[in-house]
Amino acid sequence: MAIQLTKWDPFKELSDFQHRLSSLFHERWNGGGLGEAIDETDWSPAVDISEDDSAYHISADLPEVKKDEVKVSVENDMLTITGERKRETEQKKKKFHRVERSYGKYVRSFRIPENGDASGIQAKFHDGVLNITLPKTETPKTKGVDVEIQ
Repeated sequence: MAIQLTKWDPFKELSDFQHRLSSLFHERWNGGGLGEAIDETDWSPAVDISEDDSAYHISADLPEVKKDEVKVSVENDMLTITGERKRETEQKKKKFHRVERSYGKYVRSFRIPENGDASGIQAKFHDGVLNITLPKTETPKTKGVDVEIQ
């Protein structure tokens, strides 16, 4: 009887584990017993959140997204950024060796602090970066607002 030796590959096991874990959460959050389904997006833009004495600041990286394809809104004390980054549709004679950038719809939501003034939000979009300024206030104000991006 011959014994066959197999070389152990720890990275393959790690990859298999990651796949199983991702599948578990996907099933759970999309009809697998936790009640309401959570919206699944294709990608999620990176953000930086900071504050100073007068305001909170959110900077979101939105490369290859046009200003008119971004929506910023406030409802029920949640600031939400939504939109879509579209993939180049014409791929004539291109042979891809690696595709790492993500495309599709995105949603990012952030709870507005009690001292945030939703009625004074300003949003500016420049060079693929969305900058949102949420002023601070002594008394909470508006619950629902659509924000115009400049």
